[in-house]
Amino acid sequence: MKARKIKLLHVTTVPQTLFYFLRGQIQHVQRKGILVEAISSPGPMLEELAQREQIKVYPVLMVRGISLFRDLASVWKLWWLFRKLSPTIVHGSTPKAGLLTMIAGALARVPIRFYTIRGLHITSRTGVLRRILRLTEKISCFFAHQVICVSHSIRNIAVAEGICPESKIKVLHHGSSNGVDAQRFCRSNLSEARSQEFRRQWNIPEEAQVLGFIGRLVRDKGIHELISAWNLLRPEFPKLHLLLVGSLEDHDPLDRGVVQQIREDPRIHHTGMIKDVLPVYGICQVAVLPSYREGFPNVPLEAAAMELPVIATRVPGCMDAVVEGVAGILVPPREVPALAQAIRALLRDPELRKRMGQAGRERILRDFRPENIWQALYQEYLDSLEKKGIPAPQPESA
Repeated sequence: MKARKIKLLHVTTVPQTLFYFLRGQIQHVQRKGILVEAISSPGPMLEELAQREQIKVYPVLMVRGISLFRDLASVWKLWWLFRKLSPTIVHGSTPKAGLLTMIAGALARVPIRFYTIRGLHITSRTGVLRRILRLTEKISCFFAHQVICVSHSIRNIAVAEGICPESKIKVLHHGSSNGVDAQRFCRSNLSEARSQEFRRQWNIPEEAQVLGFIGRLVRDKGIHELISAWNLLRPEFPKLHLLLVGSLEDHDPLDRGVVQQIREDPRIHHTGMIKDVLPVYGICQVAVLPSYREGFPNVPLEAAAMELPVIATRVPGCMDAVVEGVAGILVPPREVPALAQAIRALLRDPELRKRMGQAGRERILRDFRPENIWQALYQEYLDSLEKKGIPAPQPESA
């Protein structure tokens, strides 16, 4: 009698997480003999993921904020799908999807439940909200059989806060969500003509120095502080331009005055979300991420692979992504003068930028190959299957 195929269901709150953080990983696991399917909130990117990876996807609306009735409805839909699809493993990522997946998975008696902590909201919250968020993370970890953390700094917080027992939570390899494809993020892949075309598209002069930010344009990403630092630097560096790549969002929105300046300042260029960010890194001199909290941000790793120095905040996650003084500079969160001074120092010193950029790429090549993350995660799946007495999958080539 033929053994039943091992089925893995990935669940995230929004499809962007699946689309960007599981690139390559899904195919790697499938080649090892595990059937992968995915669940996320509906949207065009979920369908794009299905086409790119050639997998089945299932839309289930999940909201980021706290919404008791909507969350209960999402748990019921997930439970129903789990019962229908009979996965061997469910793997929830992001706080809301992790919570809903672990609860629904336990109710549906899914044999193996993984939860990936990609960041902890408690690091930037206080009071009652912080206690609620801590409780939800604790529930997710309680119902999970194995917890994966994307960074050592976040793991340390999860253990210290009593969110997850130390024996149950791991960081794969050197951390990060999916490593970095250093062949893709390489300056040799970007022609001068392509860079010039990008500058023309967004009206960025050829002689301009460019400070780049990639991410969601929300308060938590430190956009208010970035614009305040920009206002200090703008008259000092007349050739400096600020490039903002990412979407303005209603969740955790920016002040109206900040949005107005972003739209009206001729030296601030807001592109919205861009899938191909190579030209962004290609025309920048410095990448900046003044975030209040992170899990293990991808942007500093991608920037380092493109030989860019990175300025980030001294917060969990960013401290794992940027080696201070080697491949970039860390500054205290929410401190505009320190942020402005770090940007100023790099803009004035091309040799320092070059040295940090080279050191950053060397680290990426050494520590963040995606294949190492994929294989480490696959091994965790195998170990969990063995503990449950479930036969290991047969690789496609077998």
